Amino acid sequence: MLRQFVPALALAYCAAQLCIWFDTPLPWMIGPLFATAAACMLGAPLRAPVQAREAGQWAIGTTLGLYFTPPVLAVLATYFGWIALAVLFALASGWIGGIALQRLAKVDRATAFFAMAVGSAAEMAVQAERHGARVDRVAAAHSLRIMLVVGTIPFALRAWSEHGLARGLDLFAPSVTTVDIPGLVLLIALTGSFALLLKRLRVPNAWVIGALLMAMALSAAGIHLSRVPEWMVRTGQLLIGVSLGTRFTPDFARTAPRYLASVAACAVAMLGLCAGFGMAVAALAGVHTGTMILATSPGGIAEMALTARVLHLGVPIVTAFHVARMLVVVLTIGPLYRWTTRLRPAPRRPE
Repeated sequence: MLRQFVPALALAYCAAQLCIWFDTPLPWMIGPLFATAAACMLGAPLRAPVQAREAGQWAIGTTLGLYFTPPVLAVLATYFGWIALAVLFALASGWIGGIALQRLAKVDRATAFFAMAVGSAAEMAVQAERHGARVDRVAAAHSLRIMLVVGTIPFALRAWSEHGLARGLDLFAPSVTTVDIPGLVLLIALTGSFALLLKRLRVPNAWVIGALLMAMALSAAGIHLSRVPEWMVRTGQLLIGVSLGTRFTPDFARTAPRYLASVAACAVAMLGLCAGFGMAVAALAGVHTGTMILATSPGGIAEMALTARVLHLGVPIVTAFHVARMLVVVLTIGPLYRWTTRLRPAPRRPE
């Protein structure tokens, strides 16, 4: 594994530096993601251990949790209704996307449903296996969706920010702005221990959620230990990018091209629907447009919250929307699939 991981890190670092030179958004994630994905699809034997992804998730989760001060939590409480509406929209859009994918790609309903569900790739793959879907195609669909989201939304919002639309006023700031070495060591110990506990309890995205919740609890209680150094945040982005990129294989683009094209079409349509929904909520709730586009996008917690951080948007709002959606999707996606199947019995899977 080390022989495959070290070259991946080297390539990722060079790609990040290139993105910095080109001044792209999220250079430490976008560069590693696209570079390692391209290399893997060309046959390079690159891999990333699960611990690398977990370390990256810990860094991002802890960084996000430090934004949740008591005033911020009071503000978020006023958005509860909008968060619930966004979760319902995500479930509905995933269901509709699944129906569209089933018709476009001619795949069985279970595969189409879990491929388009707006949830984490790992959890959707588990659910797909439980319900007899094609796990490889579900995983491929989620990898492609995340790549499309990361490759479009940060760039679009960055372009809009130049015209004053998507750049915020940085109304939310972390609870602590300085690095204190003893405090940082204690912060690492507390957030890491809680994340490890949640992992042993089989909580999805444990290293993001566990670190985030512990850091959030400390911030809400007024305990300010240390901020996460910027080099840790950048390393976390790089590790997540490598972990996402190394999911791709040489067979990815060659296997079922009609299916992948259909997934891409459905994902792009979903991006447009989510952006429109986010703009509508922003206008009705009086929230910054860029913040709400990120909060309702079909991306992951880390990618969208980091984009909000870079563009000085509402990081806690984006994080809260995505965490709520992830938890609800994980708990309800299985029963929701069974309910929709009873509404419309699935046809026989094509041979």
